[in-house]
Amino acid sequence: MKEVLKKIDEYVYIIEEGTFEGQRVPVVFYLSDALYEKLEDDAIKQAVNASTLPGVQKAIYVMPDVHVGYGFPVGGVMATDVETGIISPGSVGYDINCGVRLIATNLEAERIEGVIKPLMNEILNKIPAGVGSKSGIKLTKNQFKDLVIKGARWAIEMGFGPEDDLEHIESFGALKDADPDVISPHAYERGANELGTVGSGNHFVEVQKIEEIYDEEIAEKMGIWKNQVVITVHSGSRGFGHQICVDYLKIAKNSLNKYGITLPDMQLACMPFKSPEGQDYFKAMCGGANYAFANRQILGFRTADTIRKYLGISWEELGYRLIYDHAHNIAKVEEHRVGNITKRVVVHRKGATRSFPPKHPEVPPAYRETGQPIIIPGDMGRASFLLVGKEDSMEKSFGTACHGAGRLMSRRKAKEFVKEQGLERVIKNMVVVARGKGTIMEEIPQAYKDVTEVVRVVEEVGIATIVAKLKPLGTLKG
Repeated sequence: MKEVLKKIDEYVYIIEEGTFEGQRVPVVFYLSDALYEKLEDDAIKQAVNASTLPGVQKAIYVMPDVHVGYGFPVGGVMATDVETGIISPGSVGYDINCGVRLIATNLEAERIEGVIKPLMNEILNKIPAGVGSKSGIKLTKNQFKDLVIKGARWAIEMGFGPEDDLEHIESFGALKDADPDVISPHAYERGANELGTVGSGNHFVEVQKIEEIYDEEIAEKMGIWKNQVVITVHSGSRGFGHQICVDYLKIAKNSLNKYGITLPDMQLACMPFKSPEGQDYFKAMCGGANYAFANRQILGFRTADTIRKYLGISWEELGYRLIYDHAHNIAKVEEHRVGNITKRVVVHRKGATRSFPPKHPEVPPAYRETGQPIIIPGDMGRASFLLVGKEDSMEKSFGTACHGAGRLMSRRKAKEFVKEQGLERVIKNMVVVARGKGTIMEEIPQAYKDVTEVVRVVEEVGIATIVAKLKPLGTLKG
């Protein structure tokens, strides 16, 4: 399908409106030549399919870390009209508010590099990870509903972090439209024992150091410096969010005839945003997102506490400070310029991250002058990056950047590669801990695109500015 992509700038490809039957808007891909070569035909097809949905606005935008997802490609951005458009559970994803948290410390890398292996094993002992992992946090029904409404604040009230963390979380750690009563009992059952757990797949807790600073002025404002130790957490809403998606995908599929919606792919099952079904899903999704905010709040604080206790230092000496926490699987009602008017739209970000610019009212006061921090994790063998949003992102991507490196290999192919090469050879010189080898085999660096190339495209296009490069010292995988 690549022949339908027209290159209009060095890093910009477009499928013009009307190229395919039913296509309502153009599809815009942000890619370098190297990433263009890795673009999957099925990812192109999924983005085109999304461009046919009712009420879709302006364009479908596709980030450079794109790969095939459920219905909508990972790395996809879609906005639909609040009044006439739809909301699509599959275009948010099963792991609602899967996201990333970055925590700074006062430690220099030399302080922990010599003890990183035993330190990571201690983190493995303290942080529940992997399929079916449980944290020991028991939630009553009323506590769970309170958490669904309060998000990260609930975790802070339980002692997991300081109050000012909320100033450094997207939407201050809670989406206001959450309604615990539109979430199924089965979802509550699945989430009851998983709060404060990492999960499996590409989720992780990583101890890193700042390897390079690219923008000294912004880095200084953020309080980061070369060789500083930082903690990155990547996790989401676990089985709770997954079940919300499962439940509402069924509802969406069953409501298609009612609303006269025809689809090129049933994985894009959707409902009008203003319909009862659409509003119930949105409120349930907000609840799933709030669970994820609380989950990362607990994981980040517990990891920092584990490092503090292992080193035998005080909180003051550790210097715990949340840089930022943001979502990358979510739908949010926002105002954006469409043509000559500003409209309220439902922005679906599937494996994509907000990149709001300086002075935007939804950027926390701490970053009002720099732009919203964007944390882009790579693979466990190379690097991650910290960026900030730029003004052009509002016009070029509904205020959105990429969310990671993007997969190259399926999990099955990654395991086959490891079996051929040998695990020790593949992860040589990496400190990785996990409950079992299966996840490590699936998450090898070779399974991912080069995150350096991905973030370079984002910066070259004008969506964000690269501030710092983060090098992994030790990684916990599920």
